[in-house]
Amino acid sequence: MNSLRNRIQEMFRRLNGLSLQIRLIVAYIVVILLPTAGISYYSYQQINTTYIQDTRLKSIDTLQNEKQTILTQIETMERAAQLAVSDKAVIQYLTEDEDASTAELIEFNNNSFARLAQIQINNPAILHLRLYSNSPNTYEIWPIILHEDRTANAPWYGLARGLGDREAWYMQRSDLSLDQADGNRVLEPDPPKLSLLRELELPRGHHAGMIQVDMRLTDLAPLTFGQTQEESSRMLLLDAGGGHISSYTEQNLYTKLADRLLATADSQNSSAAELSAQYRADGQSYLLTSIPVERLGARLVYAVSLEKMLQDTGRARNLIILATVGFIVLVSLITYVANSLILKNLRKLTQAMQQMRRGEFPPVVQVDGGGEIGELAYHFNRMNGTINGLIAQAVRKQALMKEAELRTLYSQIDAHFLYNTLENIKMLAEIEDQRQISDALTSLGGMMRYNFKWTGEYVKLEEELRHIRNYIDVMNIRYDDPVELELDIAPPDRELMLLKMSLQPLVENAFKHAWDESAEVRYLLIRSVQREDGVITIIVQDNGKGIPAPELEQLRARIREAGIRQEELHDERIVQTPNTAGIGLQNVERRIRLFYGEQYGLQIHSIAGLGTQVELILPKRIQAGGGS
Repeated sequence: MNSLRNRIQEMFRRLNGLSLQIRLIVAYIVVILLPTAGISYYSYQQINTTYIQDTRLKSIDTLQNEKQTILTQIETMERAAQLAVSDKAVIQYLTEDEDASTAELIEFNNNSFARLAQIQINNPAILHLRLYSNSPNTYEIWPIILHEDRTANAPWYGLARGLGDREAWYMQRSDLSLDQADGNRVLEPDPPKLSLLRELELPRGHHAGMIQVDMRLTDLAPLTFGQTQEESSRMLLLDAGGGHISSYTEQNLYTKLADRLLATADSQNSSAAELSAQYRADGQSYLLTSIPVERLGARLVYAVSLEKMLQDTGRARNLIILATVGFIVLVSLITYVANSLILKNLRKLTQAMQQMRRGEFPPVVQVDGGGEIGELAYHFNRMNGTINGLIAQAVRKQALMKEAELRTLYSQIDAHFLYNTLENIKMLAEIEDQRQISDALTSLGGMMRYNFKWTGEYVKLEEELRHIRNYIDVMNIRYDDPVELELDIAPPDRELMLLKMSLQPLVENAFKHAWDESAEVRYLLIRSVQREDGVITIIVQDNGKGIPAPELEQLRARIREAGIRQEELHDERIVQTPNTAGIGLQNVERRIRLFYGEQYGLQIHSIAGLGTQVELILPKRIQAGGGS
């Protein structure tokens, strides 16, 4: 054991001492050639198995189609037989006890017999339709109505006589002509056909004649008896022992294989509807598949040669192995040429990574060629750009936060003095019983506390709504008909974390632009709508005068620019012109996209004369465990 371990270690030590090209060639042989040979052999076996299985499924499908054709033709023959005896005039004519008059014969020939002839005309696949009468008073009308004694020596007569309510099927390769007056019979050539035989019992239990419906085998089973079969396959219709379909007449390779299939099924006592087996004969491999045709008591057998497939897959296996060897030789030659280029590009990437580790962000790394090294360089450059972008975004976000904090500090000048002053004025209003003034001062104080308290960028939706109520209470002092606020926010949504002062600018915008001084009913609705993709929409809707379409498009364009043009974050013109239309909405859009992402923001819908609806689209984030 130690000796083997030492030999393995010595072999690896020698390999490590070789050049990179030699090591790659050895690796190609070990990693590519040997597994390829094994995989090729395994794939060869799997392809053979898959092909045989596919051939079996296709054979069953072909057999099922042929069986369906046979059943359809059988129904055609049965329907023709049923139509032939459904006419009472025909039954009466076949069972006449006395000779019919000339007038009756003419009327029967013009009406009932014409309908019998029409049955065969309507079904071209039917070769013969014959009704045999046992009554001596029945006149023959060729070629449909005949005397039964003409068929006494027919090979199927004994089979058909005594059937009762049952039917029989008989297949024959030629047709005996009917007896002539002198008693002689002549063999007339006739295409192979299948005959449907029924006995007429009128009344029940009394033999009155027989019905014979013939169909060509080429029409009955076109794939089995037609001329379209391939040399490498053959379809056969075999007697299964329970019916009256005669066996095939010529013994050849395919019929012998079919005998082996049925013999194997009998020896195994197999009663499966579908039989399938693979056999070898005359040095070739064949796949045989069989299904029953219960109506005829027969079986359809489909034999397919597999030899060509086996030769093709064996040739493909050998070509794969030869191609693999040639590939290894070609790759070994290319390795000598490409090795220097690959190492050169790798050195470039290594140097760029070392610069990045030291905090120096290198420019775009250019490499020659493509492939894995080119893809690696591409992703490295993308990563470098992404890191630079994230750093820049963090700097902008920090600058915006500092700016908000500075605004808060500016507004907090002597805040306690303002609080105490408001409380003193509120007490004076309560002493003078001025409840409206006292309530307005209470709301104003709540607004000031909310504005001055800046502990972070995010607050709960419930806190923002409380601030909006205070704002509306203060603003309602201006109107004789105050603004009515309705909240449709589900309790779980009130725990949503959002950027502070995100909703207040939307409400303030409604007070500034939604209603005229003459408006009598001022209504404001704030509601939330959840979506399945983890997004929540907060809607602020008023019943004001709305925004005309041209102005609405301009407002939407300004809001879109606020999310695209990052240089506007510190644009002095925007900060210093608070009366510019849509500035509050632009600021909200800018903050949302900066803190949440480009897929979130504002959407405005308005119809002139009906009101405006502003949608605030945010990710659903709920504070839990002390953080959001």
